[in-house]
Amino acid sequence: MNKNELIAAVADETGLEKRDAAKAVDSVFEVIAGALKGGDEVRLVGFGTFSVAERAASQGRNPRTGETISIAASKLPKFRAGKQLKDTLN
Repeated sequence: MNKNELIAAVADETGLEKRDAAKAVDSVFEVIAGALKGGDEVRLVGFGTFSVAERAASQGRNPRTGETISIAASKLPKFRAGKQLKDTLN
């Protein structure tokens, strides 16, 4: 399912027009991203938890040249599924 399909499904499920469902879906994504950017965790009970994981700086190798390169520290989004979501899938 892509974003447009998600918007269409939300519109069908809620009875909203597609443009209103698109605003709702975009708003949810923006709020989650903003919270993660601010260092917060987003916990949706029954669905899962969005958090930020920090990856430490490390040394790597360029596979073409074999040269050692420095890989900068970075942050990445992480999602842990909740029990209810896991039970739905099994």
